Amino acid sequence: MKTILSTCTVLVMTAGLLVGCGDKVLSSTPPPPAARAAGALGDAGLPPAAKGVEYTENDFVENDHNRDPFRSYVTLFVEKNTAPQKIQRFVVLEQYSLDELKLVAIVTGGEYPRAMLVDPTSKGWVVKRGDFLGRPDVVHTGGTNGTDYPLHWRVDRVRDGDLVLIREDPAQPGIAPATRVIPLHPEGAGKDKEAQL
Repeated sequence: MKTILSTCTVLVMTAGLLVGCGDKVLSSTPPPPAARAAGALGDAGLPPAAKGVEYTENDFVENDHNRDPFRSYVTLFVEKNTAPQKIQRFVVLEQYSLDELKLVAIVTGGEYPRAMLVDPTSKGWVVKRGDFLGRPDVVHTGGTNGTDYPLHWRVDRVRDGDLVLIREDPAQPGIAPATRVIPLHPEGAGKDKEAQL
């Protein structure tokens, strides 16, 4: 009985508060000043329509005061290399032409046959199949605006009595590679090697 009485009391008090607050109306925010001024002045007091900003061609020219925000400055910090491009491969005796080299020995036993060449300073160099050899021949392609690129001789075979070199042109894959043979004994084998080719 006490519980019912206290619950009824709470309900009556809440209802009294609600009835007492009902006569006052609250607004959330006052209207903005522009709306108040327009309402007071009517249509005659409205400002003219706002004009858009007009741009000229000079506004888009880059200068000290007007910088392009999308311009990349990375290229200013890159080191410029003006030297001609060099193929990155190891070439044996790159400073000598093939005519300056002399074949002095061939080892054909084992899985990897090798040959020894002597340069003009009498220093011996060992080469095997796949090695690039000698001074490159520079080839120019494309007419006046073309580029130059080097072609090196490559050891194709080490045979008994001679060294076979080939030179392939990657720009012209349809042309057969050039072949050159360096004999072990050039004095007596020159005519025989020409007949084999």
